[in-house]
Amino acid sequence: MSKVIAVTGAARGIGLATARALRAKGATVVIGDIDEAAVTAAAESLGVTGLVVDVTSRASFTAFLDRVEEAAGPLDVLVNNAGIMPIGPVTDESDADARRCIDINVHGVMLGTKLALGRMLPRGSGHIINIASIAGVMFTPGLALYNASKAAVLAFTEATRLEVQGRGVHVGAVLPTFTNTELVAGTRSPKGQKNCEPEDIAAAVVELIGRPRPQVAVPKKLGTQVRLGALLPERLRQATSRRLGLDKIFLEYDPDARKAYDARIRSTI
Repeated sequence: MSKVIAVTGAARGIGLATARALRAKGATVVIGDIDEAAVTAAAESLGVTGLVVDVTSRASFTAFLDRVEEAAGPLDVLVNNAGIMPIGPVTDESDADARRCIDINVHGVMLGTKLALGRMLPRGSGHIINIASIAGVMFTPGLALYNASKAAVLAFTEATRLEVQGRGVHVGAVLPTFTNTELVAGTRSPKGQKNCEPEDIAAAVVELIGRPRPQVAVPKKLGTQVRLGALLPERLRQATSRRLGLDKIFLEYDPDARKAYDARIRSTI
């Protein structure tokens, strides 16, 4: 895979696993993250270039993409992965958390997409992959803010895809389910289900680059289940949610286990 690929939010978790998988496929990878110490360490471990980027800032994101192209050449693929996940009752969500979640998860994706398109469309080639979530189509108590942000990402990604189709640039989304990263710290898995690993999501990104599609769920079978579930009566959908424990997973969690993550996502570094 002889492509120049930039990945945001890549100091850890899904972003780091994605960068590792892409590099293993032969891509020239540049990673970005707001956490300078973490992205520097991650880059050294991978043997790639690591840069600081604040995805909510046009100046910072522009400088990041400029430096990517200066270091590696014209950008072929941008993976908009940076995101945060506050959880808990909607009445407890602070205005600050709401603004920061939407700014990173939604505006950051929109900004990265627009800036990448500005480089790719004139060349008539490129690929933008936005990391969304099954949470964008399956709504869960205690996850209202994150649900809203990821639903927005999916809507934005699809509308943008339709707008630029036929112009040489692909736009698509990856929808992970519960994945073993810091985002799910202090929570439990749905009953009878096993969490994905970051490497599973990375594999989906690699596959999507090789065979562009509008979106792919991880695991793939869950996408089918969600679509079929939407056809069920509301009563049955809620009963299924209760049986899996989804009605309480993000309300009855261990706040101590999330302290480090919550502190980090509320920090501007």
